[in-house]
Amino acid sequence: MMYTIAKILVSAIIIGLVTEFARKFPTYGGIIAALPLVSMLSILWLSIQGEQADTLNKFIVGVLLGLPATVVLLIIVYIGMKNSLHLFWSILLGIGGWGIFLVVQDYLIKIIKNI
Repeated sequence: MMYTIAKILVSAIIIGLVTEFARKFPTYGGIIAALPLVSMLSILWLSIQGEQADTLNKFIVGVLLGLPATVVLLIIVYIGMKNSLHLFWSILLGIGGWGIFLVVQDYLIKIIKNI
């Protein structure tokens, strides 16, 4: 239980520091936020917990498969905000686009594997 609390605290502190930096320097904060902080922290925590390399590799493949959908989400949110759409609706549309992209991507990967 203490380990879980430590993970949450360290992760929250990092996220808090990044958002505070982004308040002062939005562009550089965005660049830092684009770093795979969550992925790296997850790999670190999984490794510390003793997960095997195979599990870590599968996790990394999952992260890589999720990157294109994340780009779609961010583009949709950006376009929505640029067109004066409220942040809530921009994010909601972005999440919808993210989900649709993942479904289409999964379908295409299955088709390609069957060829």
